[in-house]
Parts: sequence; C-alpha cells; structure tokens
Amino acid sequence: MILNHKIHVLGRKEEIDTVRLPGKIAIVLDILFATSTIATALAHGAHAVTPALDEAAARAEGTRHPADSVVLAGELYAETLPGFAPPMPQALLAHGVAGKHIVYSTTNGTVAVMTMSGAEQVYTAALLNGRAVIEHVLDAHPDRTILIVCAGSMGNFNFEDFYGAGYLVELIAQRLGEQADFSDAARAARLLFRARDPLPSLLDCRVGRMMVERGFTHEVEHAAQLSVLPVVPRFEGGRIVALR
Repeated sequence: MILNHKIHVLGRKEEIDTVRLPGKIAIVLDILFATSTIATALAHGAHAVTPALDEAAARAEGTRHPADSVVLAGELYAETLPGFAPPMPQALLAHGVAGKHIVYSTTNGTVAVMTMSGAEQVYTAALLNGRAVIEHVLDAHPDRTILIVCAGSMGNFNFEDFYGAGYLVELIAQRLGEQADFSDAARAARLLFRARDPLPSLLDCRVGRMMVERGFTHEVEHAAQLSVLPVVPRFEGGRIVALR
C-alpha cells in the first residue's frame, strides 16, 4: 500500500499564497458550479475548456478560435455574462458542447484553476467525477503531496466546496487507509462529508439556496450526484482537457 502522499485541504483559493506549489498535485473544486460544469461538458464531448480570469479575457480568447468551434460561457457574481452561454452544467449542455472548445469565465472557479498554475499538475474535480479523479491522481502521482483547493466565494469560505473536499478525502482514505497523512483540515472535511448526504447539503448551503430561489434546483440536483462521470479533467497548456 502506498503511504507517501500528504493530503491537505485549503478552504478557499486565497490560501494558495501560504503554500509552496512546485512539486505538488492540485485538485480544484468549485461545486456550484464551475468544476461541475467542466466535468459535465468534457464528459459530453467538449473538446477542451479554457478558463478565463474575466469577461474581457474570455472574449479575447474566443477570437482565437473559428466562430463555429467555440462557445463562450460564464458568469460574474452569479449572473450570466451578456451574450455568453449559461455557466451551469445542464444549461450549458442544452446550449451544445459536443466537439466545441468552451471558453469559460466564472467569479471563483476559473480564477482558482489559473492561480494553481505553479503546481506540478492541476486537476479539476466535483462530486460528479470525484472517484475518477482520485483514482487517477493516486495511480499517476504516488509520491506527491496532494492539495485539494476549495475555490470559495470572493475570499469567503463555501460550505459546498469543503463538503466536496471531504468526499475526495473519503475516497483517498478508502484507497490508502486510515493511517494516511491527512491534515487537520482534510480530516474535518471528511467528517463533514460523512455526516450529511450530498443533496440536502448542497440545497441547504448559501449558494444552493440562492440557486433554488432562482429556479435552478435541477442544476443543484445534478451537481450533487456522486461519481457518475468517469472524466478526469487536467489543466495543461492553458486549457482543461479530459484524460479519459
């Protein structure tokens, strides 16, 4: 059994500044909805997802692709950007993603992904594809520290991301055993996951309640599914691609 991993959880992307990234494996979470959307789009045939820091960067990136091959999607402060496809998983699928290059800008998730560029490898994960990502990371990087990074919300802690981190820690513990080197934050996240079921957890959190009020309960229900997608998204060369 491999026990060389150290497993840390960062509660929000702003904590990245306190961590040395070189040589570490980063897994970024933004459950509602950026990394859930990325997993869903790639699993349904999107060619790649390019994260953008903001609307202007997304529009500039879009001009680098043939118009019929690219979809601009994104939000700012939970409002879909003007002229962009909606940023939520099922809504983006309905817009059409198969064979497309998605240029994606969100308030927190895409920013978190790009901030991790100093890590040895960067993956994105959600409840939807947690098992596929963890199995790949443990097999491909047997001797590396793993940073599970919660995107949070504009500097604030988000319940749903920490809950998602707990799911990933639970999956790691199933593979490596209880004696694996988990940080206190990783252990706390795992306890949270083990204490509550996914759907009520996501529906009860601040962002989840806001989505329900806006009529997007079905999107939260989609994001609350555990490991129904086999896709492993990896950030490389400025874009996120599916390894499988």
